[in-house]
Amino acid sequence: MRFLIQLIGLGLLLLGLYFLGKNIFFTTNVNPYWWRGIAADVSILFLSLGIVTLLLAPLGAAKQLGWVLIALGVLCVFVSSRAILNPTSLWQFFLALVSFTLGYRLFSTGRISL
Repeated sequence: MRFLIQLIGLGLLLLGLYFLGKNIFFTTNVNPYWWRGIAADVSILFLSLGIVTLLLAPLGAAKQLGWVLIALGVLCVFVSSRAILNPTSLWQFFLALVSFTLGYRLFSTGRISL
């Protein structure tokens, strides 16, 4: 039963992540400045490596390295200026936050305490 509850929690987490992330686009293209295209590619690389490091590395300094890689990836997104944020409705934002938080509670504790 606990596995089923965690599976539902994971589904809600992914649904919340979908609602939050469906209006964010990362683009890469040829730019007049050579560092902008590189920063966009490097940002995706750093973000991917940071997430993999956080999920697969043992506890300790490797987790800190994962957070540093994610911070560098976010910094490169702003340097490349290739993150396009489309407007989101308040209803969609509300659904995303509710499903994300309920999914996290179900996935981590197995229950929802209101």
